[in-house]
Amino acid sequence: MSKKNTQNRSGLTAIELMVAVVFLSLAILGIGMVLADSHKGWNRMYNRVYSDVVRDGHVARRVFDSIVRKSSRNHILVDTGGTWAEVRYYADSSSTDFDRYARFYQSGDQLLIEYGTVDPVQVLWTQTVCSNVSSCAFSRSGKAVEMILRLDNGSESATVTTSAVAHN
Repeated sequence: MSKKNTQNRSGLTAIELMVAVVFLSLAILGIGMVLADSHKGWNRMYNRVYSDVVRDGHVARRVFDSIVRKSSRNHILVDTGGTWAEVRYYADSSSTDFDRYARFYQSGDQLLIEYGTVDPVQVLWTQTVCSNVSSCAFSRSGKAVEMILRLDNGSESATVTTSAVAHN
């Protein structure tokens, strides 16, 4: 007669080990795909928030607002086509009349400000506000001036619409 093996063996068979490795591999692969996708999303959002287009839009908005706010509400000029806007302001607090001007306009892919004297009209200097400008339009409504600035660097684009009220 044959002797039955009554002893219990502990351990894993090869099939059980292969099934466990397959499940573990699928879990690691799934976690890796989730991590890689979230990393790509984070990079995409970071680039969208801190891109040069966004930075240029913030700079243009701040500069436009600060210059228009110190200007005279009675001396705001906007081109009929909306290609430039000009404001006049005091050179210093002792001035009795608006003796300086600032003109916003687009040249190529840049938004520029031309500063100068009113009488006689003389350009003092020109400042580059931002780059990546695809179009810029100005309009006036009462004491306010509006600027619609479209920025595009080839991979990101943004439209900045801002208005400022002259306070003097």
